[in-house]
Amino acid sequence: MKNLKKVLLVAIIIVSFSFISSKPLEPKKINIVIDASHGGHDFGVISNSISEKQIVEQVTNKIKSLNSNVVIHLTRSDDQFLSLEERADFINRIKPDLVLSLHVNASLNNKTSGLEFYVAKETEFFEKSNEIAEKLNDKFSENTNLKMLGVKTGPFYILKKSDVPAVIIELGYLTNENDKKYLIDDKEQNRMAKSISEFISEMK
Repeated sequence: MKNLKKVLLVAIIIVSFSFISSKPLEPKKINIVIDASHGGHDFGVISNSISEKQIVEQVTNKIKSLNSNVVIHLTRSDDQFLSLEERADFINRIKPDLVLSLHVNASLNNKTSGLEFYVAKETEFFEKSNEIAEKLNDKFSENTNLKMLGVKTGPFYILKKSDVPAVIIELGYLTNENDKKYLIDDKEQNRMAKSISEFISEMK
């Protein structure tokens, strides 16, 4: 009789637990650092009154405003100078899933034009960074008429010192008249921001 009671008690407990709905796990939030290069006294590339620091800040803030399901961290959101060391320290404290550092290019040849991506070989995250850069290249090619110059390698400080996958995006050449029009146009900046926003929103 005692054994029967034990069996019944166990059965009741099992049935009771079966009716308790388990709380669904929250999906992992993707954390991204967007690094707007230059700032403050560091203007970056300059063409007439147009500077690299202004363009990348504008695009960065547009990316920030477009995202709701991704956590965006900005190295800067205003005209502030941060050293490369400060930027890398900021990134490595957060340990995001990805770093995207935005830049504008220049060339002595004013016919040089196009959008390109850089990753560093001098890091354990090279393969992952390169894979991400290739996918970003494909995403941008869907949304822009600019020439796509592909993925390249370079030993840039932010790429080497970030303890996570990192990609530099060179958004175009300010020394090329066609690229310049694209870089300062509000609608085109929105398209750049949309390309990046869509890409990071699709990350898992």
